[in-house]
Amino acid sequence: MNKATSDFIVIGAGIIGLATAAELLEAGATVTVLERGEIGRESSWAGGGILSPLCPWDYPNEVTLLTDFSAALYPEWVVRLHASTGIDVEYEVSGLLVLPPYDMAAVQTWQHSHNVPVERKRLGDVCFFSQERDFAYPVENALFLPHIAQVRNPRLLSALRSHVVHLGGRLVEHCEVSKFAVSNQMIHGVISTCGRFGADYVIVTAGAWSGQILGEFALSLDIKPIQGQMLLYKFESPPLTSILLQGSVYLIPRRDGHLLVGSTVEDVGFNKQTTSAARDDLFEQARKLLPQLEGMPLIQHWAGLRPASPQNIPIIGPHPLLKNLFINSGHFRYGVTMAPGSAQLLLNAIMGKPQPFDIRPYQKGWEND
Repeated sequence: MNKATSDFIVIGAGIIGLATAAELLEAGATVTVLERGEIGRESSWAGGGILSPLCPWDYPNEVTLLTDFSAALYPEWVVRLHASTGIDVEYEVSGLLVLPPYDMAAVQTWQHSHNVPVERKRLGDVCFFSQERDFAYPVENALFLPHIAQVRNPRLLSALRSHVVHLGGRLVEHCEVSKFAVSNQMIHGVISTCGRFGADYVIVTAGAWSGQILGEFALSLDIKPIQGQMLLYKFESPPLTSILLQGSVYLIPRRDGHLLVGSTVEDVGFNKQTTSAARDDLFEQARKLLPQLEGMPLIQHWAGLRPASPQNIPIIGPHPLLKNLFINSGHFRYGVTMAPGSAQLLLNAIMGKPQPFDIRPYQKGWEND
């Protein structure tokens, strides 16, 4: 017997699932969200909250198109969330300083095609500490992207959770989906560890677990977990005015003096165990950028599992075979960045509304190459 039937069942309560549920609820639908663990405690919580690809010129247009669209929605989105919940998600346009090495030709091509500002700055321009030493790289050639913002993702998840509840959404934790009851190319029931649920439509937003949940209906979907380890330190006040990036390591200053250091990219399956080797490597690279980290206590060290997809391009839209199944997943490192935009694209697809751009590239994840 089905539990109370909703218009939509959303499977997965990370940033993508919560943003999708909120968009549906705001459109007047009834929504039940099923989460295998605790709401908002996987990849969305574990990331850094930078609202941009780290080096946007290194990504295909499908990624930057969606991240630009979604990032532009953030200012109004966070205002709505604050009005609904009273939670300040600490949205801040802090800018991103990119230190060499980088591909200047790629930077110039991207800058011209996207018409965005790129400035030259020194590391000392964004650091509150004096830099009384020689650097091993030409810091005067650092690139500053002033438009890039950040958000405190754990607070964003808390705000979204409260917003979904405020709108009448039903959230069910510790409820692992095991299979679908399917006939005539339709899902007639979602079978889980806490019973069977019914809905007119089902949306999979389960991140790295999306393929497992879809099972035989995953077709050629290629979403897999990629581990990322992060470190957290605490200063009395922010040591940097902007996000700092060199290579694969970034430093993110929070308003209250917390500093995030990330991150590794490890293909180790569904393994969230942290390692001393990753901790030491991240610390050493961060210390070279910010010597004041020397001797500071490590506040926290954690790992999350990003839902990796080919070329970082997420899969958004209807299932090719099952008429009432949709997906919004595979955002890899940029689920927080892409959340409001992806939710809007999916709602448009469900309701047959015009899209802001061609979304066919986000449907190709089902297909064989």
